[in-house]
Formats: sequence, structure tokens, C-alpha cells
Amino acid sequence: MAKSETADPKVARPQVRARKIKILATLGPASRSPAMIAKLLRAGADAFRVNMSHGDHATHAETIAAIRAAEKDFGRPIPILCDLQGPKLRVGLFAGGKAVIRHGSHFTLDRDKTPGDDTRVELPHPELFGVLKKGERLLIDDGKLRLRVIRADAEAILCSAEVGGPISDRKGVNVPDAVVPVPAMTEKDRRDLAFAVEHGADWIALSFVQRPEDVAEARRLMGGYGALIAKIEKPAAIQRLEEIVELSDGIMVARGDLGVELNPEEVPPLQKHIVEITRRTGKPVIVATQMLESMIESPAPTRAEVSDVANAVYDGADAVMLSAETAAGAWPVEAVTIMHRIAAQVEADPGYAARVHFTQVRPDPTTADALAQACATIAETVAVAGIIVFTGSGSTARRVARERPAVPMLVLTPSLKAARRIGLLWGAHAVQTRDIGSFEEMIAKGKRMALRHGFGVAGAKLIALAGVPFGTPGSTNLLHVVTLAGDELKGHSD
Repeated sequence: MAKSETADPKVARPQVRARKIKILATLGPASRSPAMIAKLLRAGADAFRVNMSHGDHATHAETIAAIRAAEKDFGRPIPILCDLQGPKLRVGLFAGGKAVIRHGSHFTLDRDKTPGDDTRVELPHPELFGVLKKGERLLIDDGKLRLRVIRADAEAILCSAEVGGPISDRKGVNVPDAVVPVPAMTEKDRRDLAFAVEHGADWIALSFVQRPEDVAEARRLMGGYGALIAKIEKPAAIQRLEEIVELSDGIMVARGDLGVELNPEEVPPLQKHIVEITRRTGKPVIVATQMLESMIESPAPTRAEVSDVANAVYDGADAVMLSAETAAGAWPVEAVTIMHRIAAQVEADPGYAARVHFTQVRPDPTTADALAQACATIAETVAVAGIIVFTGSGSTARRVARERPAVPMLVLTPSLKAARRIGLLWGAHAVQTRDIGSFEEMIAKGKRMALRHGFGVAGAKLIALAGVPFGTPGSTNLLHVVTLAGDELKGHSD
């Protein structure tokens, strides 16, 4: 049991957070109990990740059910992201289970199933033998061993060990210099995807994306259910990043494998580039992996980790993600708490607004985009408490979030599905409510919900954004500034 899970938690409805960036926490053995999920929500978690690489479907079903129960207890939509494992390239088996590759020696990867030794081992991935070329790299065990191809043919790949060391059965292999002719989805991923759709996952993250075609195939298999996040963890994906972003509903900067396959100094500027490209589309972008890695074992992060989280906040990412820190670490609640505190402190920095707008976002030549931009401009000019967005699909909310307005956004939608997906958007607090039928009803409901959810007090001004005729997708064409009177809540339920 995690050290954090000692007190008997009492569920309490959290207040609307002033913090705009979202925290996505991975659930696992240390955190998937109902009690811990409640603690993580109170500590600052906004959404949960279910890692399909670990555990079975029965366990994942229990985890999802626990999140949905917490959703009812806390009275707000909670996004669930199911993260597919993707193909894993691995070496075969060794005689005795392990060997040592000597620095500077030759080492061969071949198709012989005989257990390996210090000079060779099976590589049970025939598709690699046809694509690797002289001079390309093979990284083994998360880059601890580095091989350089000397010669490759249909049966064997002869390499020079630039960095040797101990190696054991089934260690992972990364191929950074070639597009690997392997589909992004394995049979396991297809089963996991079907499970995620069946259990109502709001977001599905696709691993091992190399080409736009990988995203298109996953979207076809999803059949219109859920929203798709492409994980950028392969150098090949960078070459076609804008096409991948265009086909996806969101992007994850998966720095784990990206950091293995690239030189360490290349990752920070790439992270900023990926965040910038994605932000321009208005789609959510998540910065993930090893953000507070030391907190798997320690109750406090390193100063470098604090700076890493802060930089993602300054860059304007929609969400930051915790992986093993909350899934298997000893301090899951503390990890969420410190991430919340870092983000809140950065967003309170007087220089934050200038930094988060360093990425120039140009609206498309549409009425909806022009009004979304106007919301942000009004919020900078007039003292408003928030922006009320009426939306059916969530597209209007994405447009407003893209502008990174100075005030939080209350998103009202009749669709629970949309409300859950919106929960990953920067600055958005989504509420499911009955649809509206007239301008007067819109204004009255907007005021009631703003008061009910803490978006201002009597006398406060808010911006309302909607589309007429109501209920028509893509019709955003109305912007109105309202003033709260304070008595709108009387005699009404939504």
C-alpha cells in the first residue's frame, strides 16, 4: 500500500480550481482504489490515465468503474485516457539468461533461435532485417547499450558495440534512424482498443506513431468512439508532425522513448516545438514522462524536476502527466500535490501571461474563431470573472482555450461525452447541463451556473459565447457580456 493511503478519506466536492493547466495522473497498484482516487482528485488530479501495458482487462474495468463512481461523488466530469502499449521490439533469449557485450566488440543480431551469448542473439523481428543500413544505430535496454550497424542482410545484422555492457533476455530494442515497417497497433492493442471503447474511455492514446497512416488506422478501428491522442515518441514522427497533429484529436509529448532515441539535448527544443505546433490547432497537448521521477521513492522532487514541470506550464501545455509517480510510487498524493503547487505558482507569476502567449496563435478566418479571440481580448481589457461557453461538441471550447485567455472558462454542454473530453483542455471547467432554447434562457442559465460553480459573485461581469440557432453544431456567432445579480439561483435546478 502506498504511504499516502493511511487516512480514512471523506469525499468532498472540490472547488473550481484557479489553475488552468490540467494534471493527468496514471492509476496503478498504488492508486487505483476508490479511496486513493478520491485523494488524488482532492490533491489536484483532473483526469486519469489507464496504462494498458500493465494489468489485465478485469483490473482495468474495476479501475474505470471506480473513476466513474468518483465522478458522481465529486459532481464533475472526469476524463479517462486509455494508453495503448504499441509494438515492443525485443531481443531473444540468452544461454543462462544473460551475457555481456564488450565495448568495441562485434555483436550479431540474427534469426537463429538458439540461445545467445556474448557474440550474438536472436532478433525475433524479421521486418527489421530488410530496413537497417550501415551506420544506423540500435539501442538496447533503454539506450544503455548502443550498437552501430556494420552490415545487414536478410539473415543477420552485424554491429559494432559503441557502448557495451550486461544484457539479458527480452531487453527492448529502439531503432532511431529508420522508419520501422511495423504497424502502430498489435493484436493486443486491437483487443485493448475494443475494451477501451466498450468501457467508455474518453481519450485513447496511440503509441509508436511514425506516420499519419498509423493515426488514420487507429481512428478507423475506433469507429467514431472516443478521441485519439497521438504519442510523439519516435523521431520519424517529427518529420511528419503537422500531418499527424492534423489527423489527431490531441498530442502527447512522450519523452521516455523520445529521450532514448534522440540525444538528450535534442529533447527540450523538440518538446517546445511539438507543444507550439499543437497549440496552434487548438487541440490539447500533454507533456509526459519522468516529470517528477524521483517521487516514485522520495516524498519531495528534485529542483530540476520542479523546473521541468514549470517549463511545461510556461510553454502553455494543456496538461502535464504523472506516470509511475502515481501508478506505482510510494507518494502518489504528494506527487499530485506538488505538481499542483508548481503549476499554481507559475500561473501566478506576473510574467506568466507574456510567456504563455509567446506562441503566436492566429485564428482561422471564421466567425467562431474571431469571437473566441475577442473573448480573450475582452478578458484582458475589461475586469471579467470568467468566460461562459455553450457548446455541443466542444469545438467552441477548444477555440477559446487556444487563445489562453486570462480568466477561466465555464463550459456548459448537454453532452456528458463532450464534457469529459473537455476536461483535458487548458482553463476549462466542464459541466453537463440541459440544453437551451432561447437567448433569454442562455443568459439566465449562464448566470445561474456561474454562481453555482464559483465563477464570480454578485456584480461580477462574465463573457457568454454561444451559437444561434441553439443546438446547431458549428454555429458559434454570439458574444454577450453579462453581470451577475446574485439572486439567479433562487428556485432553479439545472
